[in-house]
Amino acid sequence: QVQLVESGGGLVQAGGSLRLSCAASGRTFNMSPMGWFRQAPGKEREFVGAISRSGLSTSYADSVKGRFTISRDNAKNTVDLQMNSLKPEDTAVYYCAVAPGRIGVPGRIYEYEYWGQGTQVTVSS
Repeated sequence: QVQLVESGGGLVQAGGSLRLSCAASGRTFNMSPMGWFRQAPGKEREFVGAISRSGLSTSYADSVKGRFTISRDNAKNTVDLQMNSLKPEDTAVYYCAVAPGRIGVPGRIYEYEYWGQGTQVTVSS
């Protein structure tokens, strides 16, 4: 079993930065790709980015490419999402997720089996 707990959300002005962190428990963490997703009110959950098991490969949605960076520390069982140049349209609940048994950088919701409870990010204009 894997448990994921996100932290670091909050309120920030447009152009600002936030760093989200996801702490994972369970032995599958180090063997699995990790992803970040977000869901805005009235919208479907969408892919933000993913990182491979080793951390050497990453993938990002076009909407965040160049502004967001994912990193992981397998020794600490954490995965972070550094968000820079935030825009009001980045406002959403952000979720981390783990994709046991997958390889590479999965980008689809169905590829992820375990999810955190989410953390709210609000960007004011």
